[in-house]
Amino acid sequence: MFETLGRFTYRRRRLVLALTGAFVIAAVAWGTGVFGSLANGGFEAPDTEAYRAVRTIEQTVGRTGTDVIVLYRSDSQTVADPALRQAVEAHLSTLPATEVLGTKTFWNTRSPAFVSKDQHSTYAVLTLAGADPEERLATFHKIADQVRSAPAGLDVKVGGEVAVFDEVNTQTEHDIVQAETISLPIVLILLVVVFGGLVAASLPLFVGGLAILGAFVVLRALTTFTDVSVFSINIVTMIGLGLAIDYALFIVTRFREQLALGNDVETALSVTMRTAGRTVAFSGVTVGVAISSLVLFPVMFLRSMAYGGAAAVLVAMIAALTALPALLAVLGHRVNSLRIPFLKRGGGLGSSEHGGWYKLAHSVMRRPIRYVVVLVPLLLVLGIPFLQAQLGGVDHRALPAGADSRTVTEVLQSDFAGAGGSDVLIAAQASSADVLAPYIAELQQVKDVTGVQLAGFKDGIASVVVHTHYTSQELPARDVVTAVRAVEPPPGVSIEAGGDTAALVDLLHVLGERAPWMAGFIVLVTFVLLFVAFGSVVLPAKALLMNVLSLSASFGAMVWIFQDGNLSGLLDFTPAGFLDATNPVLLFAVLFGLSMDYEVFLLSRIREEYDRTGDNSQAVALGLQRTGGIITSAALLLIIVVGAFATSGIVFVKMIGIGLVIAIAIDATVVRALLVPATMRLLGRANWWAPAPLARWWQQHGFRETEPGVDEPDRTDQVSLTT
Repeated sequence: MFETLGRFTYRRRRLVLALTGAFVIAAVAWGTGVFGSLANGGFEAPDTEAYRAVRTIEQTVGRTGTDVIVLYRSDSQTVADPALRQAVEAHLSTLPATEVLGTKTFWNTRSPAFVSKDQHSTYAVLTLAGADPEERLATFHKIADQVRSAPAGLDVKVGGEVAVFDEVNTQTEHDIVQAETISLPIVLILLVVVFGGLVAASLPLFVGGLAILGAFVVLRALTTFTDVSVFSINIVTMIGLGLAIDYALFIVTRFREQLALGNDVETALSVTMRTAGRTVAFSGVTVGVAISSLVLFPVMFLRSMAYGGAAAVLVAMIAALTALPALLAVLGHRVNSLRIPFLKRGGGLGSSEHGGWYKLAHSVMRRPIRYVVVLVPLLLVLGIPFLQAQLGGVDHRALPAGADSRTVTEVLQSDFAGAGGSDVLIAAQASSADVLAPYIAELQQVKDVTGVQLAGFKDGIASVVVHTHYTSQELPARDVVTAVRAVEPPPGVSIEAGGDTAALVDLLHVLGERAPWMAGFIVLVTFVLLFVAFGSVVLPAKALLMNVLSLSASFGAMVWIFQDGNLSGLLDFTPAGFLDATNPVLLFAVLFGLSMDYEVFLLSRIREEYDRTGDNSQAVALGLQRTGGIITSAALLLIIVVGAFATSGIVFVKMIGIGLVIAIAIDATVVRALLVPATMRLLGRANWWAPAPLARWWQQHGFRETEPGVDEPDRTDQVSLTT
């Protein structure tokens, strides 16, 4: 099938490239408009008690959120001074009533929570027009300049939920540009070193551009049907560019290798597609399946990462299997043009049968037990910190220090008594507000509750606000939610409790409930795909175990760095004492897929050599020799691409970048270069074992690097492994 595809793209190369050009024009014209169609937030779990409670209150009693908080400070005046009141109220009066539906201040509430401890600061809470976060963000953009224009003698800072979204969006766009500015020049230089020439080096970037633009088209199409998070753009850039480079590197290297053997361009391309093209297809499907498993979670952020990641992988794979071969067909031997004189042709990815990787493989296989006994416990020890992981939600600390909306939250928590606490919002369905009096009295007795307020009653729905001095991310705040939910309402009254902490409690429950299903889905589908690719049930099991080892080490590093705060100064972030709850789930899916990417690359070449020679040890050594340089180069390039996101000002994006860098480095070195040869030497011919019915099926239908009966020795000694 892949050989046929290779011959087709050769013979229809101009048509394929013309269609590619048309696609690029359409993607630039329409797909790049995705930035204006993406949604904010998306970290809460819908259809939970917390979600329903807030929605019920907002649809009946009225909105409860603090859309915008305007913080005022005067060094010379206090809140008691009439001049300060006049300045604040005059400032607020300039805001259009069509955009600002409500305003709360100290002077219209008389709440002491609006006055700072030193009396020199106060704040106003604005309720904006708009039925959803996107509409309220659009409203904020209309009035932002007016809100931020400080009255004479006052310092003004703007925070609140909508302002946070605005700063996150701005920071995300800045981070993507910054990451590409950092990574692309370095990637291009490394590609020139790897390939030894400018023409070949440009091809992975060509595929990367197609992958990113194509993913933008897919995401924009999806936004017409569902909400897609703005953070999906980060994963599109990371995964799209990174995997496109991987796939192009693999295919271009094999094509140049075939040309060096004296094959004509069409034959070289057909053999490349039959071997490397097949591997890219299986890798793409495997990575895509792993990332798409995130759709099993009802959380919009995770679903969006599934959409963006799967789209990037799919387009990168298709571009590598169609547009790239067509371009190679046009270039032919000119793929080696514009060589750099002082660099070796092939950039060190030479085809020497007995090079450094071959020697390393044999060195490992001479003492495999020693490597396994040392490396496996080492990776497990590196994963120990993850046993102490604490999970939380996204808060103001996700933004860089000094961001206005983060500063506002920090000032409220430190300088305003009671203003920084987390509220539990209760939606109570009752015949009248009076029947809730005993219930409210009982709520006031709950430990760590500082006050209870009946905030409103309309159409049989009461809004009850339970105050606590804990912030939404503190562990005791979760105990308050649990205790509040445990209070029995009066007969005939039904209640649901929401708020930021309650939403986090429900999110953790949903993630814990769905995570085993996601892991089971990934393991099952990956196992089946690897069996279809290699005809063994042992290799998939071994690959899964290798992945667990590298993932555990990566997760342990995440806890040590981001939860415990080590390297916080170097990486420029504020440790929160916990990991964002969605990040381990996201990293599991992405890292599992990327680990399988390199596993497929390596095992494909080993299987090819095993089919040719029938010698397990020789196949492992030759397979590592053929792919060791490619995998290392691909891993280094991918580390540069995703590592650039470690400079992000958004902490959980930084965490994704660092997590991927650590996992890729461990996977491409310790696991693929050392543990895989050691374990495959210990297993011997058992590597290729499958139960007889499955072995017969694979012999007839399995996808192979070589066609059945072609380039294979007659190995009757393998019968004992498959019967």
